[in-house]
Amino acid sequence: MSDSTTIFSGTSRYSSDFQAVIDRSVSIASLPITQLNSQKSTLTDQSTALSSLDTKFTALQSAFESLQKGAGPSGYSAATDDSSVASARVSGTALAGSYEVEVVGLGSYSLAMSTDGLKKVSDPSTQSLTTSSSLTLTVDGTSYNIAPASNTLNDLAAAINNSGAGVHATMVNLGSNASPDYRLSVQGDKLAGTTIQLNDGTNNLLESLSTGSAATYRVNGQPSTAISSDSRNVTLAPGLSLTLLSAGETSVTVARDTSSVANALSSFVTAYNAVVDELDTHRGQNTGALNGQSIVSTLSQSLQQMITYSSGSSGVTSLAGLGITLDQTGKLAFDQTTFDSVASDNPDAVASFLGDSSTGGFLKQVSGTLDGIENSTSGVLEVALNSVKNEITDTDTRISDNQDRVNLMKDTLEAKMAAADALIASMEQQVSFMTGLFAAMKANQGA
Repeated sequence: MSDSTTIFSGTSRYSSDFQAVIDRSVSIASLPITQLNSQKSTLTDQSTALSSLDTKFTALQSAFESLQKGAGPSGYSAATDDSSVASARVSGTALAGSYEVEVVGLGSYSLAMSTDGLKKVSDPSTQSLTTSSSLTLTVDGTSYNIAPASNTLNDLAAAINNSGAGVHATMVNLGSNASPDYRLSVQGDKLAGTTIQLNDGTNNLLESLSTGSAATYRVNGQPSTAISSDSRNVTLAPGLSLTLLSAGETSVTVARDTSSVANALSSFVTAYNAVVDELDTHRGQNTGALNGQSIVSTLSQSLQQMITYSSGSSGVTSLAGLGITLDQTGKLAFDQTTFDSVASDNPDAVASFLGDSSTGGFLKQVSGTLDGIENSTSGVLEVALNSVKNEITDTDTRISDNQDRVNLMKDTLEAKMAAADALIASMEQQVSFMTGLFAAMKANQGA
């Protein structure tokens, strides 16, 4: 809005009156702008309040997603009673169960090393076993062309590793620190009797040090001949993998990771209560910017709907069965002792009550409620926030348009008043001249 302080400068005795007319006219014309600025201030406060609520609901949604993950297929863990025999891990498809595993043998990798009598390599970064720039690597009867980037043992090993032949090369110093003797060592990637040879076009460069063998194990005593594997990482069941570590027997148990569910429930309760606190700041007299707005009651009803789910079946039928209770202030409390007890005694009842966000249960109810609030196109909170932002934009436009009209009116008034003041000032000068002239004539007559 334009400054109403004096900028009109006139020379007539009425210049201050002209300025007063301009100031009053501008002040009256600016009343709609003052009102629009007040409306914008209110809208800005509402936008800030809605954004704060949105932040709290976003945190609640994140906590819910953690609960989904903990309660879903990925919320299982696997454990072995003898971690020296095998380690276990699960993926999203694992099911609860137990297995008896016997590791019969760990197997071994086939290993070959460059033979004696080849060119001695004391510096693998500048020397190699052969002067040939093209070699043939044969693995289980399949040949691979090996073309090192330079004639060094380092590049020869790198070329073998990049060949895709199912082996990997390293360098081993069989000499002393003072007199190094670097040899090329090539090992099969699988636990199997892999044949490995490297030829430079004239000579075979490798000799076999050991012939590998498969790892063997049994599950629940089966089969009698043992299962063979070319890797120590084996799939025991859908979503359940083992790493064989040593010969022996161990039990493998897959069960729901109740600690992750408990942590997720605790975080959900904390985030829920933060939303309740935020909504409470807009209730009562002289409170937040959303006081009296329907969005507050709408969101409060959504929260109530979220936590009143009842399964109507045996076992865990409500949140109370999981140790979550509602107090008189509308906030939740989580008793982990109660949860740990029911999760230990009846984990299936916990899983049944929680359900799945797409098929049913508590998770589906919460998912639908949060989507109704936070959906980017139709969620009530997002719609309200976008509506207020649009109103602020519209108000800014109206303020700008009104200000342009006031500025134009002011410029027009100033031009008119300046013209009037100049005319009056000219007349005042004429009056002053005539008055002086008559006074001089009168003085001459008296003389």
